[in-house]
Amino acid sequence: MHTTKRWNVDVVVSEENEGEAARTWAEVGVVADDGTALRGHGMARKHPMDMDVPEIGEELAVSRALSDLSRQLRQVAAEDINDNTGTPWRPT
Repeated sequence: MHTTKRWNVDVVVSEENEGEAARTWAEVGVVADDGTALRGHGMARKHPMDMDVPEIGEELAVSRALSDLSRQLRQVAAEDINDNTGTPWRPT
């Protein structure tokens, strides 16, 4: 049997400028078929001496948010493995 599922990840990016400095926040979210929702968060700061290239802050903030979401998904999977097998999952 072959099964295909699609998980859509929602990405929201917000930027705040303060003079020559800037901060970019990102939030990513996924909702599983069972209704479980997870949200990852990330932030990037532009140093006042850096060139103003907003895409870099967006890329860094989103990558950090995705990393946070990934960590949460691994934790959920580890808990599910433990619940279903009685054996704690150990990453290799």
